[in-house]
Amino acid sequence: MKFIRSSLVFLTIFSHLASAPLKQLKIFISVDMEGIGGIGTGELTRYGGKDYETGRHLMTAEVNAVVKEIFENGPAEILINDSHGDMQNLIHQNLDPRVTYIQGNIKPLGMVQGLDASFDAAIFIGYHARAGTPRGFLAHTGSGAVKGLWLNGVEVGEGGLNAHYAGEQGVPVILAAGDDVFTEQFGELIKCELVTTKWAESPKVARLKHGEVVRKELSEATAKALASLKGATRLKVRKPVAIKMKFSGTTQPEVLLAIPGMKQEDGTTVSYEAKNMEEAYPLIRLMYKYVKP
Repeated sequence: MKFIRSSLVFLTIFSHLASAPLKQLKIFISVDMEGIGGIGTGELTRYGGKDYETGRHLMTAEVNAVVKEIFENGPAEILINDSHGDMQNLIHQNLDPRVTYIQGNIKPLGMVQGLDASFDAAIFIGYHARAGTPRGFLAHTGSGAVKGLWLNGVEVGEGGLNAHYAGEQGVPVILAAGDDVFTEQFGELIKCELVTTKWAESPKVARLKHGEVVRKELSEATAKALASLKGATRLKVRKPVAIKMKFSGTTQPEVLLAIPGMKQEDGTTVSYEAKNMEEAYPLIRLMYKYVKP
């Protein structure tokens, strides 16, 4: 009888565990455009450019490939943040209807708007190398006026800046995709799944893979990233955060000196010590986007 009772208890517990709902993951996806597969010139990335609509479709399809794999893994809450230019590039009604979507660029946290400590992971799609990187396809950092950005002495591009913000929130970046120069550069900062969507021939020319190939690689990388999510590590950020930004001219540095605590390093470079990334990020965005030369 003891054996029967023990077996019944075991079966009851096992049945309960088997029927328990899977934990719903919360995933943040930031989507830029220059690093999307199939985009080989800047014309596909700007409104009014030749084949811009094709670029939008390619961008939306890559997001859907990643999203589909996430949902196949189990229940999830997914927030998509459009992170390119005017930040209304994704074709909203063609996105998987289960996601939510942030559109528009008047937002203090730009490419990481909506990201907070409640997320289990972040994914960066369509990214590019930092300003001044040799051969980097359409490489820049924030805007063409920026010639370099350093956080705590480490030069970063948009991917590195966003990874620092995610890290401070305790959120690991588990997947990043873009041209080969970006993936090599980002891989030096963050250990995560990387997808090379194309190869940069020059700053304005790329050698392309077919979109179907890129989407398959993104799906496979997403599955791998989710499978190893428990072992994912966030980027550790030292506080306070020392910011240094170099501009192409002297006007912006002069104007930025109106901000208390801002220091001028030389004619084109300023520095500032922020308490944390929550202070640093919107300030950096203001510096390159809203202060005009």
